[in-house]
Amino acid sequence: MSAEEQVEIESKVNDLKINDNKDNGSPEASPEPKEEDSTGTTTTKKKKNKKKKKKLVSIDSSYPDGIFPEGEWMDYPLDVNSHRTTSEELRYLDRQQNNKWEDFRKGAEIHRRVRHKAQSSIKPGMTMIEIANLIEDSVRTYAGNEHTLKSGVGFPTGLSLNHVAAHYTPNTGDKLCLSQDDIMKVDIGVHVNGRICDSAFTMTFNETGKYDAIMKAVKEATNTGVKESGIDVRLNDIGAAIQEVMESYEMEENGKLIPIKCIRNLNGHNIGEFVIHSGKTVPIVPNGDMTKMEEGETFAIETFGSTGNGYVLPEGECSHYAMNVGVEGLSAPSERSRQLLNHIKANFGTLPWCRRYLERSGEDKYLFALNQLVRAGIVEEYPPIVDKRGSYTAQYEHTILLHPHRKEVVTRGDDY
Repeated sequence: MSAEEQVEIESKVNDLKINDNKDNGSPEASPEPKEEDSTGTTTTKKKKNKKKKKKLVSIDSSYPDGIFPEGEWMDYPLDVNSHRTTSEELRYLDRQQNNKWEDFRKGAEIHRRVRHKAQSSIKPGMTMIEIANLIEDSVRTYAGNEHTLKSGVGFPTGLSLNHVAAHYTPNTGDKLCLSQDDIMKVDIGVHVNGRICDSAFTMTFNETGKYDAIMKAVKEATNTGVKESGIDVRLNDIGAAIQEVMESYEMEENGKLIPIKCIRNLNGHNIGEFVIHSGKTVPIVPNGDMTKMEEGETFAIETFGSTGNGYVLPEGECSHYAMNVGVEGLSAPSERSRQLLNHIKANFGTLPWCRRYLERSGEDKYLFALNQLVRAGIVEEYPPIVDKRGSYTAQYEHTILLHPHRKEVVTRGDDY
């Protein structure tokens, strides 16, 4: 074979290899784009695969017509309510209040989106302030960053850990971090025009399933309370149904079975406009209260379970406060407390708030004046409430609307 024939054969073989590489998607088939730098040297330009973070925007942009998703509809219990479901007259009466219901539905949709972000973003190692800011800033953005009395945060975000059942949110400077073995109650409030959606869930990160039983007990107890609630239902009967479900569960720890108890001095409650706890309370144990729920009312159905005493007491530094209703006749005891009171009225009214919110709205050096307002009965303080140390507590909660024809679990989502 001549040298010319040898070169021609090798050339054909190389051509075949190149074509085969192209067909099989090898690097030679899709070379990285090249570019020259300032010195004239050719370099390979790497593709960027970074995903852009989705920017949060006002919820109104998703619902420009002002019609927001409805919650879960449920028929009322009791035979006396059977006519309500099909009554056209009651449906008509309900539609007359549609603006009110849309405010709740808007708040509930914000709540669902915020808690989805929280559930996907919160990790052990984060500080409680980081977690609170993540949640509250999301609420404000979805609400359109309007004035605090127009819409936004309905009350300070509860982030109570372990034996602390409720009313803990971090004050400025709090260094507490979330750990892998914590059980955390996340209680989020969203309001639109003073109509408050109050809904809570529990988060854990322990991979052994240690907290599964207490979380299931409390979630099912809350769902029982929601199911049993309705027009003409007695509050005592709801508490009895909740306790029966809750206390049928036990939690296992270190080979020992621990009974799960209702925290008997914590309750669900009426929700009024700009007032988170208004009028009636919904017990989670039978308490003899034969008061009935009524048409048009709004309730937060919340239950708390504990492996401790099933009874909570105040303990620790206070963060939650609210101006009391009907204090117009009371005088602030000093000029500084009067200034602070005016600030509270202008920014929060009777909505609950915490120290971080005061600072965010421009207040400083306010503690002495705040304590004066508390002592004068103008402002109420709500310190953290705790069961015995070493115990675990869990919480689930939904807001329900008692329409004339059916009830709406307005905060229901696909998570709980």
